[in-house]
Amino acid sequence: MPNLTKRVVDAAKPQEKLSFLWDDALKGFGLQITPAGVKSYVLAYRTEAGRTRRMVIGRHGELAPDQARKLAAAKLVEVRMGRDPAAERQALRTAETVADLLDKYLAEHVEVHNAATTLVHATRVVEKVLKPRIGKNKLASFARADVVKLHKALADTPRQANLALAILSKAFNLAETWGIRPENSNPTRLVKRYAETERERFLNMDELARLGAALDEAEAKGLPWKVKAEGDALKHLAKDTEARRAAVSAPAIAAVRLLLLTGARLSEVLELKWVHVDAEAGTVAFPARKGGGRRAHPVGAGALAVLAGLPRRGPWVLPRDADTKRHVSKEVVENAWQRIRAHAGLDDVRLHDLRHTVGTFAGQAGSNAFMISHLLRHSNLTMTSRYVSPDADPIRVLSDAVGARIEAGLKGEKAPAEVIDLAAAKRKPPPKRVPKQG
Repeated sequence: MPNLTKRVVDAAKPQEKLSFLWDDALKGFGLQITPAGVKSYVLAYRTEAGRTRRMVIGRHGELAPDQARKLAAAKLVEVRMGRDPAAERQALRTAETVADLLDKYLAEHVEVHNAATTLVHATRVVEKVLKPRIGKNKLASFARADVVKLHKALADTPRQANLALAILSKAFNLAETWGIRPENSNPTRLVKRYAETERERFLNMDELARLGAALDEAEAKGLPWKVKAEGDALKHLAKDTEARRAAVSAPAIAAVRLLLLTGARLSEVLELKWVHVDAEAGTVAFPARKGGGRRAHPVGAGALAVLAGLPRRGPWVLPRDADTKRHVSKEVVENAWQRIRAHAGLDDVRLHDLRHTVGTFAGQAGSNAFMISHLLRHSNLTMTSRYVSPDADPIRVLSDAVGARIEAGLKGEKAPAEVIDLAAAKRKPPPKRVPKQG
């Protein structure tokens, strides 16, 4: 066994099988040579339990023999202290990663406890943003510095950066609950979110009038084509501009009207079945909160009138034209909305802004935040709801007031002059205090 020097190592030739040269100065330290000629420094040792291990210290060229020998000697010190460096290295290589935690978070938390749309959005952020950047990091060693680096890398998209941070925060909180990270070790703690410009878009009365006219036109005779042809190509178009119209999906038009008159989310309207509608009681069983169980919810006369005018073609309130066993798709409604809003000159209005419109009108009708939270079935103000039992009647009055104003706007009419102040209607003067006698 020669003393491993650079000259000895350089002169070593590969064999047909894996071969070794062992150092004479340090027991267990040697050179491994593959049949392909790859030379690596190795350390062979026996653990306290009597198991034989062999681990690679590093490749020749990256390390000189003396450097490799010093590293091997340091590992032998660890062995004498009862440790097993090779097993520890293997455990580190196979240790859980941040990607493993994120997969567990999606499967065992989001899929079980959140709405289907939340699962879609969270999965997109995990797969497109988080995993490519930090998925390979070891879970045990993932630290705040790694979070800060990620957050800064997403600074150009602050909303996405904050969403990624929120998902990470929840995932690492769950890691502590599941016992795979120490308590109080969440690396997202103290990382400041970016300021976001919140979108506050709702329709005014003039815009409602334009939308109402566009809906009526789409319902009656369809909407005009969006002509992209130029020059000679225009001669092939029909001369009669009225012939250049295309029908708009009737269920999609009804969906837009219901969104405006109920303040519901798009998914809630699309997934509505006739068994959820109680026309006699004037209620619709929407989810009690986002992703929650259904509960009868009072709706206004305008929404009930839209529902009463729809044909019953199967279990769904808004079925597909060709398959009544399935509700109309989100894509069909979104595509119809693109045409309707363009025709109404509302190119910046999203479908979700119709829900914002309902909430804004409710506030302008004199309602307080608590009533509006029940009108829109928000999941916040949960503490308040433990102490206050909401009455269906004021919510119905509020829904009627908002619906009446929206219907007036859709018809291009002036809004009712009366302003309903529910807060004042429910408020009673405090009793007079009578001073004690004597």
